[in-house]
Amino acid sequence: MTNNLTVIVLAAGGGTRMRSKTPKVLHPICGRSMLGHVLAAVREVQPQRVVAVVGHQREQVAPHVQEHLPEVVLAIQEEQLGTGHAVRVAMEAAGDASGTVLVAYGDTPLLEGRSLREFAAEHEAAQRAVSILSGVVPEPFGYGRVVRDGDGEVVAIVEEKDATVDQRAIAEINSGILAFDAEFLLEALPRISNDNAKGEYYLTDAVQLARDAGLTVGAHPLEDVLQTEGANDRVQLAELGRELNRRILTRWMREGVTVMDPATTWIDADVVLAQDVTVLPGTQLLGATVVGEDAVVGPDTTLRDCEVGTGARVVRTHGELAVVGDGANVGPFAYLRPGTRLGADGKIGAFVETKNAEIGDGAKVPHLSYVGDASIGEGSNIGAGTIFANYDGVAKHRTSVGRHARTGSNNTFVAPVSIGDGAGTAGGTVVRRDVPPGALAVSSGPQRNVDDWVLRRRPGTAQAAAAEEARARSGEPSHIGEDRIGTDPAGGAESAPAPPPATREQDR
Repeated sequence: MTNNLTVIVLAAGGGTRMRSKTPKVLHPICGRSMLGHVLAAVREVQPQRVVAVVGHQREQVAPHVQEHLPEVVLAIQEEQLGTGHAVRVAMEAAGDASGTVLVAYGDTPLLEGRSLREFAAEHEAAQRAVSILSGVVPEPFGYGRVVRDGDGEVVAIVEEKDATVDQRAIAEINSGILAFDAEFLLEALPRISNDNAKGEYYLTDAVQLARDAGLTVGAHPLEDVLQTEGANDRVQLAELGRELNRRILTRWMREGVTVMDPATTWIDADVVLAQDVTVLPGTQLLGATVVGEDAVVGPDTTLRDCEVGTGARVVRTHGELAVVGDGANVGPFAYLRPGTRLGADGKIGAFVETKNAEIGDGAKVPHLSYVGDASIGEGSNIGAGTIFANYDGVAKHRTSVGRHARTGSNNTFVAPVSIGDGAGTAGGTVVRRDVPPGALAVSSGPQRNVDDWVLRRRPGTAQAAAAEEARARSGEPSHIGEDRIGTDPAGGAESAPAPPPATREQDR
C-alpha cells in the first residue's frame, strides 16, 4: 500500500435517537468514545492526512478529534445533506488530495486498523475507481445492498428505501466504508444528485457513475462484519459495548491473563495487563490502568487509571489515579483516591480511605483509617482507627510520619504535624505538635476507675447483677457508701487515680 492515503472520518450527524445532550459519536464505550475507537484504527493505517467532517455540536466534537489526532484537518458541514455532501466538504478542506481516499464513519467502535489496511491495500492492488467494504449478514434490513450482475461484478449499491423487493433479499450489505481513486472521486462528487426518497446526496451513487464510465468497481467482503456495525441508540451502544468487552477479554486471556469470570468482568480498551495477572469476578479495570505480572485484582474491584505492581493483591477496592507497589496488599473495602502511592510490600487494609498519600515501602495502614495529604515513611505502622485531620475548614495541610514509626489506635493527627523517625504515639492520642524522632506522644490523661458506679447508678439492671455476681465470686467487698478520694462527675465516689507511667516526654 502506498503512503498517499487520505482518510475521511464522517462525524457530523446529530444522532437524535441517542436522546442525549452528548453528541452520538462521543458516547463512551470501553474507555473511549465511539469516535475515539475509530480514530485509533485510522491512526494504525498511518495515512498521509486525516480529514474529520464535523457539524452537529462541533464545539464538542472538534476538540475531541484534535485531542486524538492533533494534525487532523477539520471540515465543517453546516447542513447535514448526506454522505455525498459530507465527502465533498471534506475534499474541499483536504486541498490537493491524490492517490487513495478512504471514507469511514465515527460511530463504528469495533473497527480495527488491520481491516482498514487490508481493504485499502486490495483497493490499490486492483486499481479500482471504487471499492466497497461489504459483509454478508443474516438480517440485512436497513442497510444498503451490494448489487452484483450475473458475473459477480458489482454494479450498484441500493439503499433500503430505494430497493426493490428482490434487492431487499440480498444479504451482502454496504458497510458504508468506501475507498476511492482520488481523481475519480473529485470528478464524480459534483455529479451526485439528491433525487431519492430522502432527498440526500448519497456517496454510494458514485458506484453507478464509475460503472457508467467503464471504470472498475469491486467489493471487499469483511468476514468480521461486526467491525462495521454502528450504534444509533443506547441499546445498540450497549450491545456493541458487550461485544467489544468480550473481544478485549478474549485477547488478554490469549496473552496469558486469567479472567475467572468473563461475564462479570469489564476491561477498557487502553488497559494494559502483564502475563499471569489474575482478574477475579466482579472486577472493572478502566481507563489507562496497568497491572503487573502475577498481580491479583478482585473480586469486586474497580480501578480507574491505576497502576498495580508485580505480585500485588487488590481485593474489593475502589481506586482512581493511584499506584500500588510491587508485592503490596490492598483491601478489602479500601478506597484509594487520586494521589495515593503505596510502596512495595506495603499495606492498605480494611475500610481504609487514602487521598494524596505517599505510603512508603513496607509501611502499613491496616484498619479503619483515613489518610489524607500525608507521607508515611518506610516500615511504619499506623494504628487502627487513625484519622489524618488534613482540613481546617479553609485549607488542606499535610502530615508527615517518619520511617519505622509506630502509632497507637484511635489517633488523630491534626495537620500540619510531623512524627519523627522511630517515634510512637499512645492509643487515643490527638497529636497537635511535632513528635521528635524516638519520642512517645501521649495526650490522654491517666485512667480513673470509679468503683461501684454501676451498682449505684444502674441498680436492678442486668449489668448491675453481673457486677454483683462477679464481686461475690471474687470475695471483694463492696465500697458503696464508703468515702473515696475524688468526686465522680456522675455523683458517686471516685478511686484515687493511679500515677501514669513515666516517659521521657512527660519528664520534659
